[in-house]
Parts: sequence; structure tokens; C-alpha cells
Amino acid sequence: MERSIGMVEFSSIARGIYAADQMVKISDVEIVTASSVCPGKYIAIVNGEVAAVKESVQKGTEEAGEFLVDSIIIPNVHRGVFPAIVGTADPPDIDALGIIESYSLSAMVIAADAILKSAELTAIELRLGTGLGGKAYFTFTGEVAAVSNGIEVGSKSLGDK
Repeated sequence: MERSIGMVEFSSIARGIYAADQMVKISDVEIVTASSVCPGKYIAIVNGEVAAVKESVQKGTEEAGEFLVDSIIIPNVHRGVFPAIVGTADPPDIDALGIIESYSLSAMVIAADAILKSAELTAIELRLGTGLGGKAYFTFTGEVAAVSNGIEVGSKSLGDK
């Protein structure tokens, strides 16, 4: 079964809560996280099979209306992304440490997936906006060369975001 992740970011907390409810009612997805983030925004992240995630994200973007900030879908997402988002990643050892940050929450999820797929790396944490003034960051570990490669891939993925 191919797992995918979808995310919708809202500029209204109330609209985000309502839309997240609609997102899980329309298709067979699970909420990874749904919460308010700085500065006064809301994110809903779901996972499931690709078709279900697409349907759910489409519903979320429709319900967002003028409060839509961004939305993403990543088919075949790296297995390390989920525990990093919810803070349950437990790397066995920390070798070299990679840290990358962005103002775009959605772009950071995409970058984290690309980083983890680029080399033998282990996710530590993917923090999305909470207590960060709207920023996001991703920390990961691995051998020095792999971490350097991950930083390069992540930076290219983020571009100016």
C-alpha cells in the first residue's frame, strides 16, 4: 500500500477546524495532526492511500475558500516524515546533525521528504510553526556526507521559501 501525506494550511483557525472535520468525513484518511500554528494559522495533515488523500485535500481547499494559504500532496512519502511531525522519531544515535528552516510550512514538509529520500538519513523532528513565529524547521541525522547532501537537497527544494 502506497502511503501519501496531504496538508492544507489556513489563515483562519475556525475555518481550519471546520475544514479538517470535512476532510476526514469525505474520504478514508487519518489525521496526522490538526492544530493551530503561529501566527494565528491552522494546519490539517492527513495520510492514507493516494486517491483518498487527494480527495481529502481537495475538500479542504474547497472549504478553506479565501482562508487558504497552501496545500500539498506527497505520494509515497518517506516513512520517517510521520514520526518527525508528531515528535515520536527516536534516532538510535546522532552522528552529524542537519538543520534546515523555512517560512513555508508546506514547503518544509516537501523538503523533509526529499531530504530523507536523498541519502541514508534519520529524521529527528519536523516542527511546523508552533512557537516559531510561523517558521518551520527539520532536524535529521546521519553520516557527515549524507547530512551535507541532505542540506543541499533541502535547500534546493526550498528555493526562496
